[in-house]
Amino acid sequence: MQAVRMYSTLVCPYCQHAKALLQQRGVEAIDEVRVDLDPTQRATMMELTGRRTVPQIFIGDTHVGGCDDLVALDQRGELAALLAGAGA
Repeated sequence: MQAVRMYSTLVCPYCQHAKALLQQRGVEAIDEVRVDLDPTQRATMMELTGRRTVPQIFIGDTHVGGCDDLVALDQRGELAALLAGAGA
């Protein structure tokens, strides 16, 4: 399974929803980068993604986007393949 990294904050409901969906799909470990605890990480996230909002989710080297993007990927049936390393 591909590594999953998610930029998030503690109180973000979209972050919680994305985390729950990933766990439902078998992801056991999420490298969670809390931008509310370390503001320099938000700057890093923005450089990597061009986006300011959380969550920002990476599966392997692929930037998935935010929660809505993750849900759409799952609904198209492409999330499992990406998690398995087959690409979307």
